[in-house]
Amino acid sequence: MGNLKYKRVMLKLSGEALAGKKGYGIDFDVAKSIAIEIKELTSMGISVAVVVGGGNIWRGRSGKGKGMDRTTADYMGMLATCINALALQDSLENLGVNTRVQTAIEMREVAEPFIRRRAMRHLEKNRVVIFAGGTGNPYFSTDTTAALRAAEIEADVILLAKKVDGVYDKDPHKYKDAQKFNKLTYIQVLDKGLQVMDSTATSLCMDNDIPILVFGLDNPENIKKIVLGEKIGTIVCKE
Repeated sequence: MGNLKYKRVMLKLSGEALAGKKGYGIDFDVAKSIAIEIKELTSMGISVAVVVGGGNIWRGRSGKGKGMDRTTADYMGMLATCINALALQDSLENLGVNTRVQTAIEMREVAEPFIRRRAMRHLEKNRVVIFAGGTGNPYFSTDTTAALRAAEIEADVILLAKKVDGVYDKDPHKYKDAQKFNKLTYIQVLDKGLQVMDSTATSLCMDNDIPILVFGLDNPENIKKIVLGEKIGTIVCKE
């Protein structure tokens, strides 16, 4: 299709997105809904990579708050992302979408180890690649993983799926007068301390000129509309 705005996308999903209204665990109806949208993108000839968080199962910050060693808590979070990645892979394969999970922590009986050239080859063959296990290092979030992997696979954009429909100056769930931004620069995000991605991830995107598009996952058609060029959510870019 000649009218596609993006031809290779990195979809960043929070673990909470997979939990749906339950707020914890995996809602397989939600996973299926996301898988259907991803399948439609692949049928349009778009290369799709995914990074999924693990907050629906375990949050490293929670363990640290209870006195747990930060490194141990973060490794537990990495394992949680692997569980979510396998669940999403299963939903995609049930729809006939060829999918590979690559992990930053080796677990060969479960998934492939992350190898950039192999990931690129999968994408060229129109396979969906789900990156799990974070960066393989503690102290780094899955936001940073999404930015890092997006740079490595030369993605055109990071599609950041949220529970709100863009970036606001304050929490729209708490404040009725919250103002939505249609466009921001990386510097504005960092200076204002806006909760788009963490500062490490934002800086990495800025250094590699990777746009971040924040949108709401409430409308399952949003992902398709975005790649077709419709203005949805908030775009974070250089200018």
